[in-house]
This record gives sequence, structure tokens and C-alpha cells, in this order.
Amino acid sequence: MKTPDPKDFFTQYLKRNQYRITPERFEILEAVLHCDGHFDADELFLRMKNAGSKVSRATVYNTLDKLTDCGIVARYRFGERLARYEIVFGSEHHHHIICRVCGKIEEFVDKRVERFARDAATSMKYGFQNTVLHIYGVCRDCQAGKEKNP
Repeated sequence: MKTPDPKDFFTQYLKRNQYRITPERFEILEAVLHCDGHFDADELFLRMKNAGSKVSRATVYNTLDKLTDCGIVARYRFGERLARYEIVFGSEHHHHIICRVCGKIEEFVDKRVERFARDAATSMKYGFQNTVLHIYGVCRDCQAGKEKNP
């Protein structure tokens, strides 16, 4: 089965929920689709401003909310005050391990996490929907740095 185009998917979402279909929303979607890894709303806004966009900060935040609601991006808080986003549309479900020292975020896939989550939901009589796992620790590089500079 062919994965739908994110622009078509977003258009359908906007129509279904009776939101206006505006060029600004699609300009933001286009910018999001060119993001690598995790980003925050202000980073996206500044990147767009520096590229000459006239989109407002509020429109960026509001559009990210809609992109999250429709499943094109996911919003996370990795132990920080600000939310970070990443594209999840068309990608394999994964989890994160975050370094408490340098803030590096690494992704991993482990089917055992999904099985455990499904089993836990079933035992609690819940209908399973999805799972998000964030593991916090100290990465190898930071551990090595600490050993060199006690």
C-alpha cells in the first residue's frame, strides 16, 4: 500500500476538521519536511524568517499543533521546558535515549517495548493505542569526558 503524500494527508485533515487551507500552513509544512531530527518551534520560526518567510511565530505554533494532531509530527518534552518536534509521518515507530549531560537524543527501535506495552495495556483492560519510551542517562562521550576530567 502506497504511503500518502504528507501534503495531501494534511489537506484532508484540514478539510475534515473544517480548518482553513492557507498557503502559510503549507509553507510551514514544507519547512518541517526539510527538518532533520528534533527541532523546536522557535528554531523552525527563525529558520523560516532567515529564509525570508513572513509567517508569524503564532502561525508556526498553531500549525505545529495541527501537524501534531493529524500525526505528521510528534511533540515531545525531553526533560526540558520546551517542546521538541520530529517528523513521524511515514517513518518507523521508535523510542529515544537522551543524555542528561549534553542533551544528545538518539533513536532506537525495539519490538520488545511494543510487546510489553501491549501486554501491560491488555492486563489493565485498556485498548492499546501506542507507546512512547524515553530513557535518560549519560552517553558514552560524556562518560569518557567525565573520566578524563574528574
